Amino acid sequence: MKKIFLGAAIVLLQACSTADVVKVEVSNTTDLVRINEMVELDYGVVAEQLQLEEGSTIVVLDNKGEQVPYQVTFDDKLIFQAGELEPHSDRAYIVCVGVPDTFDVRATGAHYPERVDDIAWENGCIAFRAYGPALQASGERAYGYDAWVKRVDYPVVADRYAAELNPETVAEIARLKSFAPDSAAALYNSVSYHVDHGNGLDYYKVGPTLGAGTAALVDATGVIVYPYCYEDFEILDNGPLRFTVSLRYRPFVLGNDTVVETRVITLDEGSQLNRIDVVYHNLKSPTPMVSGIVLHDVDGVMEYDGEAGYAAYAEPADSVNGQIYLGMAYATPVQSASPVYFDEQERADRGAEGHLLMERMYVPGETVTYYAGAGWSKWGFDTPQDWFVYMKYFAATLATPLEVTIK
Repeated sequence: MKKIFLGAAIVLLQACSTADVVKVEVSNTTDLVRINEMVELDYGVVAEQLQLEEGSTIVVLDNKGEQVPYQVTFDDKLIFQAGELEPHSDRAYIVCVGVPDTFDVRATGAHYPERVDDIAWENGCIAFRAYGPALQASGERAYGYDAWVKRVDYPVVADRYAAELNPETVAEIARLKSFAPDSAAALYNSVSYHVDHGNGLDYYKVGPTLGAGTAALVDATGVIVYPYCYEDFEILDNGPLRFTVSLRYRPFVLGNDTVVETRVITLDEGSQLNRIDVVYHNLKSPTPMVSGIVLHDVDGVMEYDGEAGYAAYAEPADSVNGQIYLGMAYATPVQSASPVYFDEQERADRGAEGHLLMERMYVPGETVTYYAGAGWSKWGFDTPQDWFVYMKYFAATLATPLEVTIK
């Protein structure tokens, strides 16, 4: 393990307000290089060891004595990114009382009632949204998660909404449509988040499908029971390193059970994928459960391995906007992973060819944890193969997490 040498020790003494420190060792026991994975500590344990007084603040220092961005989460975890760990290597960190630097917010999100109750969130890699009750009331069918691609590492979603929904601009577009439709179209394109203005865009289509990795139960006839829009929400974490939102869905009837689904969605800085924790309340018997990615076109390419716990899909490339990639991962093997194609009627109804599904059995009372997300050919993944490698790697890291020890 690397030690803190004299120069770094001086920095440490300057950063820490007391002599009390908590030593943390992060170990990579795998043959993989591990990059910027999130470390989680029990904040209560850290606070007790530091004898933290009310109003006191802490700092996290790496093995060079430099501050590391951190966050204390809603469920009392102290989190920070571990940097790059070579295979079978360790890294030391120090937590102590001190004044933290100001950290850039990377993982963040918000509720947008002005856009039919969207909840949208992002990190430095990718962005997503889930649809809300106002959209459902409108009659539009949008069941799954949406993916917004981006190619900058700072937050952009709030600015995209602000530009698209600016009341004065919306009114001017409406005014121009009646006598200058080309001008109206040009003005709309200048503010729309469906157009790339240099930081990415929304060009993924969800519709009445599972979209970008949504989960659903399957009824006794083998038909997917599609979830609709969330009914209630609570944002639990909002940066700088983690966004967490809890969603509750409307009750639905499955067999003789009236089921209520809840989801907790967590997106960490540095990850392409959301962690999604799903519970189906009031379900009385084991029921098949799927998570799925919509297949918009038969020309998309995919790779999947239920035993390895991942499924990945690359949509056909768009000549203007590039290629969007989708993926799902589980920490343990699933019963099956495979494409399932719609019949002719369902293709027409859903505007898609089918789903790439991962299936397992849901046991009443359990919380199912899986990961789903997206990538883009213009931000980190030049080819589908790059994305498939990432997804296989991601699943492997889930199977063998970093080991974290408090000393």
